[in-house]
Amino acid sequence: MSRTALITHAACFEHRPPAGHPESPERLRVVLEALSDAACPNLIRIEAPLGQLEDIARVHPAALIEQIIRLEPEPGGRSRQLDPDTYLSAGSIEAARRGVGAVIAGVDAVMKGTFERAFCATRPPGHHAEANTPMGFCIWNSAAIGALYARETYGLKRAAVLDFDVHHGNGSQELAERDADFFYASIHQGGIYPGSGLAEETAAGNLVNVPVPAATTGPAWRAAIESKILPALLAFKPEIVIVSAGFDGHRLDPLAGLNLEIDDYRWITERLLDVSHGKLVSTLEGGYHLQALAACVLAHVQTLQNYKPRSGGETAGV
Repeated sequence: MSRTALITHAACFEHRPPAGHPESPERLRVVLEALSDAACPNLIRIEAPLGQLEDIARVHPAALIEQIIRLEPEPGGRSRQLDPDTYLSAGSIEAARRGVGAVIAGVDAVMKGTFERAFCATRPPGHHAEANTPMGFCIWNSAAIGALYARETYGLKRAAVLDFDVHHGNGSQELAERDADFFYASIHQGGIYPGSGLAEETAAGNLVNVPVPAATTGPAWRAAIESKILPALLAFKPEIVIVSAGFDGHRLDPLAGLNLEIDDYRWITERLLDVSHGKLVSTLEGGYHLQALAACVLAHVQTLQNYKPRSGGETAGV
């Protein structure tokens, strides 16, 4: 059994978009219920620290951070709309800061050898947030912030984010387009929100987009990852791997149209562990069918816990 941590915080329940919004506190409730002591024995449970503003500023300009903080409603006030899909409620800023803090705490512990890998069960998600634009349910891009924090704090040269959310992480791609030492790879459903992530978008060779059509099933999805994403990751030789773990490619998810199953998430988790020498930090992105989300996250975390390296397999330079 590996040393695997669950990093979360009760403040992440307090980000409250309007009633009926798919990115609801119920998502976190079902995830944490699934990751019970009985289901995940020996899981190290850690309270997410508050992400520091100077760390958020590694990706997002300080002026924007301050502006968003000022927009947070007072307790009892109505939520404020940042874009057609993204809201601030009383409590949203701490929730988003805890999400950043969770990834950074995971990076610190993995780099120092306190534990081998971590899953950050936080919300709101982050991968759509561009440097100057919160969007797509996302306020700050925790995965990208964590990757830059790891590189700059520990003197690394190459940081990677792997994204298997069904929606393309346009915010993470934006960073790859301006920073050749940051690698971003995404497999996502083509032609849906946010409309980015075309296969020909490759930046300086540090960007890999694999759009797949609606109704794609597990075997085709796995084959695309094996042929296009994993070889590029191996060639990049990352020194830290952060996973944007979205589970909205499951066949029951209401916001997309892929036909993935729980076992597909077990498989991708194991393959990313193979290429990262078993050391990675994963953070929750999408997943909007509550029962499917809970089951897929449980499979993901149990795979993190039970992972055993393949004998003789090629691995990346983490």
